[in-house]
Amino acid sequence: MIRIAVSLVALLSMFGSAVAQTPPAPTTPSAQAAAPAKPAPKKAAPKAKPVAKQPAAVESGPCRLGVISVIGERYSVQKFGLTIFENEASEVPIDWGLDDLVFARVRAATSNDPAVRRIAYPKGVFEPFYNPKTILIRDPGERLPVIVRSFTANANCQRYLVATTFKAELPNTHMMLNGIGTFNQGIGGILRHSHLFANIAITLIDGRSYEEIKRPFANFGANFAAGLRLTEDPLNKLDNSLFPDPPAAAAANTALRERTRALLADRLDRGLPGYLKED
Repeated sequence: MIRIAVSLVALLSMFGSAVAQTPPAPTTPSAQAAAPAKPAPKKAAPKAKPVAKQPAAVESGPCRLGVISVIGERYSVQKFGLTIFENEASEVPIDWGLDDLVFARVRAATSNDPAVRRIAYPKGVFEPFYNPKTILIRDPGERLPVIVRSFTANANCQRYLVATTFKAELPNTHMMLNGIGTFNQGIGGILRHSHLFANIAITLIDGRSYEEIKRPFANFGANFAAGLRLTEDPLNKLDNSLFPDPPAAAAANTALRERTRALLADRLDRGLPGYLKED
């Protein structure tokens, strides 16, 4: 009997202890909202598909004439006084599309023949031609046919027409005019006059032998007609207000650019027919 009573007391003691313990707080929706949400994993952005490059246009078919123009990077601005000590000469870098104009006039003279192509050339390849080591005897590597041959191995043109500039003496004077440009001549600030000039040369080269094809009378008719003019060629005459002072101002002078382009086009249109005729 005593054992039963002791067991009952122990059982009641254990039950009371269990009731006295505080139950855990239930999880409510508000508690869940207070907890920071885990960021959703970012999806990798789809990679952009590479744009397919368009194939460059490739000229095909025979090349009857390759046009190489080496005239349009510098513009001469020259001033002449009574003595040599008053003379000034500058070369101004320009971007007037003069080489583009040469090709356009050749295409026009050949009725836009598709077999007439413009030939690109490495930068500086004509430097030996314009600045030879000696004046009297040229090194073979400084001659135009040799230079043209060095970069036209894959062009396969029947002929090459090369446009270059040269230095020439102003008639009835000892003044040298270099390439394409303008000059101002006279005394003081009143008795002065300005002109344009375009000293361009055309050379025709055989595309197989790379020998120069001579055209001794190519410009005879046009030059003879020009010599019969009773008045000065209006294309050459330039108003003093358009003469660039300082010389560097020439590059941004729109009126000077257009006048120079007109003069160059006239010279080309007069001279090209003699070089483009078939033998």
